[in-house]
Amino acid sequence: MNKRKRNCRSGWGLFLLCFLILGCKEAPPQQRGAQAPVQPVSQKKEKAVTLTIPNHPLRNEQDLDVLLREIGDAKVVLLGEASHGTAEYYEWRAAITRRLMQEKGFDFVAVEGEWADSYRVNNFIKGPRKDSAAAVTLLEQYNRWPTWMWGNYEIAGLVTWLNGYNQNKPAGEKVGFYGLDVYCLWESMTELMPYVKNNPELVKVAKGVHQCFQPFSSDAMQYAEAVASASANCRAETSRLWKEIQRQNPPEGSPRTEAQFVAEQNALVALNGERYYRAAVSSNTESWNIRDHHMAQTLKRLLDFHGPEAKAIVWEHNTHVGDARYTDMASSGEVNVGQLVRKEYGEENVFIVGFGSYQGSVIAASSWGAPMKKMPVPPATQGSWEQILHQLSPANKIIFSKDLRENKVLNRPVGHRAIGVVYNPKIEHLGNYVPSVMPKRYDAFLYIDSTRALRPLQTITARNEPPDLYPSGT
Repeated sequence: MNKRKRNCRSGWGLFLLCFLILGCKEAPPQQRGAQAPVQPVSQKKEKAVTLTIPNHPLRNEQDLDVLLREIGDAKVVLLGEASHGTAEYYEWRAAITRRLMQEKGFDFVAVEGEWADSYRVNNFIKGPRKDSAAAVTLLEQYNRWPTWMWGNYEIAGLVTWLNGYNQNKPAGEKVGFYGLDVYCLWESMTELMPYVKNNPELVKVAKGVHQCFQPFSSDAMQYAEAVASASANCRAETSRLWKEIQRQNPPEGSPRTEAQFVAEQNALVALNGERYYRAAVSSNTESWNIRDHHMAQTLKRLLDFHGPEAKAIVWEHNTHVGDARYTDMASSGEVNVGQLVRKEYGEENVFIVGFGSYQGSVIAASSWGAPMKKMPVPPATQGSWEQILHQLSPANKIIFSKDLRENKVLNRPVGHRAIGVVYNPKIEHLGNYVPSVMPKRYDAFLYIDSTRALRPLQTITARNEPPDLYPSGT
């Protein structure tokens, strides 16, 4: 083993001589993760600074021991990603998820995916033993663009493992898989109908929602544009459905059956999905906040449903899990899931893990709705968090925020790369870096020096429903 690898193995007390470019400018929130025409950092270079960044090697699953010790008795562990198309982010999150379930009794994983699609995965992993081919077939049904986010071989491996892990568990102890997102309100309305078919009053109200949305042919942006022109508004219908289903179900906090919970969740997606699309045409900040409040609300509902001792793992982009108060999102009035969950459960009960890399390849698209393709990820820009860690050593590593909190340099904003589903590597230096106070945004950070693209499945024809932060899609 060469000298560099021996030094990386020990990990501690390494020094980095780097030129930090501070004083980051704010990228407009609607452009974050896309092609914002603004430099992420200023051109003024400050004097050289020597930094000490304690770190631990990240070579195999055994190296996660130190991370699990730091997670301790946390109730919620949020696992980020710097892109939706990087294999290592999915693989390491899967490895952490397996260990949290096996060693710390976590009850479910909740992802940045749709409720209806993900609930089919939940039913699959709780059902009879299936092989990996069956998991692939299941995930090929993810037909909402960008299909590769959940329709990929990395997720198929996790789904196969979850199914096998559940085989010897009683029904009430099987781990789950759920979607937190808000986009597919039409599909949730379709999924709702079997749950309410024996309740004439609920059927009547649900049909009213269907009739209101019917002119838009399941095209959410058609609806949003109609709202903008004041020719449509289904707010009253979705609100009536939500109130009626709450009235007929047990009061919030009372025991409910899984069928009641699922019916209520589908109605909640319709309620907040309509609010989201109505806001999307006029305010990026409002629509972002509606979406992240919905995801945090769904997470809380899931934890409450699973009981007072329940523990959850969350998979979402860094822009959702890394506490927004320590980024430029705060100045524009945006909140996110990481911030809301810390507030709800207390920082001592929440552990946030960020991810990032220096260079590699990624699955993304050149424009909204365009075919996915493998793209290069260029070396991180000078002065960014990823470039600092690469200069520290070109090795994978785990970093804990507790070891950086006395570091005055890193307790100021530093550019941190974020890649959305729409990406142009040639101009990423103009807008793909979010100014972040790293020791406060996360509790730990997993750095992978060089990454490779995700392995997508050939899913069925994609539906084209823009997400928040269109056209960047984080």
